[in-house]
Amino acid sequence: EIGRLGQALERSSVLLIQREQELRGAKDEAEKANRAKNEFLSRMSHELRTPLNAILGFGQLLEMDHLSAEQHEGVEQILRSGRHLLGLIDEVLDIAKIEAGRLALSPEPVRIGEELQEALSLIEPMATARNVLIKSDRQETCHRYVLADRQRLKQIFLNLLSNAVKYNRPGGSVTVSCEDTGNSRLRVKVTDTGPGIPADKMARLFTPFDRLGAEQSEVEGTGLGLSLSKHLAEAMGGTLRIESAPGLGSTFWLELALVESPLERFEQALEPLTAPAAGTPGAAARVVLYIEDNFSNLRLIERLLARRPEIRLIPAMQGRLGVQLAREHRPDLILLDLQLPDISGHDVLRHLREAPETRDTRIIVISADATPGQIDRLLAAGAWRYLTKPLDVKKCLASLDEALAPPQTGSAGRNA
Repeated sequence: EIGRLGQALERSSVLLIQREQELRGAKDEAEKANRAKNEFLSRMSHELRTPLNAILGFGQLLEMDHLSAEQHEGVEQILRSGRHLLGLIDEVLDIAKIEAGRLALSPEPVRIGEELQEALSLIEPMATARNVLIKSDRQETCHRYVLADRQRLKQIFLNLLSNAVKYNRPGGSVTVSCEDTGNSRLRVKVTDTGPGIPADKMARLFTPFDRLGAEQSEVEGTGLGLSLSKHLAEAMGGTLRIESAPGLGSTFWLELALVESPLERFEQALEPLTAPAAGTPGAAARVVLYIEDNFSNLRLIERLLARRPEIRLIPAMQGRLGVQLAREHRPDLILLDLQLPDISGHDVLRHLREAPETRDTRIIVISADATPGQIDRLLAAGAWRYLTKPLDVKKCLASLDEALAPPQTGSAGRNA
């Protein structure tokens, strides 16, 4: 009896091992197929862009010629279709990047109302053409800041708003509102008066290439917009959800982390400037402005300066904002990155040196471009010192200490 049990257990063990190997093989095959699909989508998206560039480029040149009304209408249709195709290609490419873990984001404090208003202005013509009224609740909450990638946030808004208009009823409406959830997060709600969605189909909304009721709908699309928006929201530390019922319309809401306004943070840092700094009896606090759009680099400098309690760090994640803050509040030292989303670090340096308020402020450029020619040009343009990435922490702290020391002890330097 014991022998039979042992044989049965041995057979079961062999079967389990075989099943595990089969499952592992199936998993490997599925992952391999998914990688191949992503590589194909990425390659095809790039290949499609080349002829599309010619179509849109020559189409725009044609548009500049003296055309008849009929010809102009034809060219407009070519351009509209080309831009629509370009948008679809971009969505496919973004999905492939997300699934491959290669999508790069640049989170920064973003005023939610600015991106929302820009998206609304772009959607307004579509809403007017479809006889859909857009109602925007302009409460104070919409003027607060969230941590997000500016371009990707606008992309989410455009997807939500365009869907709310496209799948609405004639004479319907779309309502946009903002609310503070009370847990340091802000929620943006987009509510439509469309047909609504049954509960058993909601999960499919966020599945790539799955368009509910596409066979009965004349609305164009790939079924990528909501899936992409959900992935982008989660990549920015947020959430995207839906509340809907048949006949009652739908509400999509995006929730993101609230952050301080860069201007408010600067003002808060200015208030105690005349008070003695912690650990330095009798010394006034020093303010360092860091103009940098990469959140990881910003956090690194924040951690670094935590070792200097007498220093208050103020971030500016755009070049123009950095120039504005520097001119208005005159920090003791400015740290400057060269790759910024709005204007280049070279332009920021020029503006700072031209302004009387910041002409003599010491500026340390921090960049990965360490070529001698680049360094010489920046020092000649007025940079006080040049630090290369990746930073040498000890040399960086030494440069900061030197820059904030009395003027007679500081000296311009090449790089560290």
